[in-house]
Amino acid sequence: MTITTAATPARWRVKQPSIIPGFGLTLGFSLAYLSLIILIPIAGLLWRTAELGWSGFFSILSDERTLRALYVSFGTAFIAALVNVVFGTLLAWVLTRYRFPGRRLIDAMVDLPFALPTAVAGIAFASLYAPNGWIGSIFMPFRIAFTPIGIVIALIFIGLPFVVRTVQPIMEEIDKEVEEAAATLGANRFQTIFKVLLPGLTPAILTGFALAFARGVGEYGSVIFIAGNIPYVSEIAPLLIVIRLEEFNYAGATAIATIMLLISFAMLLVINLIQAWSRRRYGNV
Repeated sequence: MTITTAATPARWRVKQPSIIPGFGLTLGFSLAYLSLIILIPIAGLLWRTAELGWSGFFSILSDERTLRALYVSFGTAFIAALVNVVFGTLLAWVLTRYRFPGRRLIDAMVDLPFALPTAVAGIAFASLYAPNGWIGSIFMPFRIAFTPIGIVIALIFIGLPFVVRTVQPIMEEIDKEVEEAAATLGANRFQTIFKVLLPGLTPAILTGFALAFARGVGEYGSVIFIAGNIPYVSEIAPLLIVIRLEEFNYAGATAIATIMLLISFAMLLVINLIQAWSRRRYGNV
C-alpha cells in the first residue's frame, strides 16, 4: 500500500533525512564544546578571582607593576596591529593585483609565523636585534632588543598573517573594472584608493586589526626572549602572571588574567561596533 505525499496531511508528513547531522545534534555539540573550551575556564577564572574580594582585586589593579605590565602588553600590541594594518594591506594588494617572479614564495612566507614555533622566532629576533647582533649593532647606542621596541617587532611578525589573510580574499573579489571606472570618471589614484577601494575593505581591515591585536596581547613565546623582562619597563602581563604562579599566588595570577580579559573584551566590543557601523555605512559601496 502506497501513500502519496500529496494525500498525506501536512502535520503527518515525515521530514526527509538530511545528509548532515540535524540542528539539535549540532547545536548540542557546539554548546558542549563551547562550554568546555571557553565558558567553563572563564567561569573558573572569575570564581578564583572572586576569592580576593573587591578590595584585593582593586589592590592588584592599582599596583604600579601590574599597571605597567598591562600598559606594555596592550600598548605594544596596539602599535604592532596598526603597523600590520598598513603594511599588511599593502602586501595583500601586491599579492592580489600583481604577477611577478617569486610571488608564490612571498605568499607562502606570509604564513611562516603560523608554522614557526614562537620560541624560535623570539630567539632569532633577540639574536638579530641584540646590541651585538647583525641588526642591533648597526643602531647602537640606540637599543632595540630588550626594550618595548623589540616587543613591537616580535608582535608585528606574529600578527602580519592575520591582516594579510583577512584582507586578501576581499581584495580578490573587487574587480579591476571598478578602478578603471573610477579613473574614467576623473578620479586620481588617491581618490580611487580612499573613496572607492578602502570603504569596501574597511570591515576586513578592522577584522585583521582585531585578530592581530588579540594575538599580540596574549603572546608570550616570541616576546619573552626579546623583551628583556625588566619590571616597570619591558615586563609583559603574561610574564607577570607566570611570576605570580611561581610564587603560588594563584589568586593574584587569576586577577591579572581577569583584568586582561575585561580590557580585551572591551576593546574587541568597540572594534565590533565600528565594524558594524562600517558595514551599514559602506555596505552598498
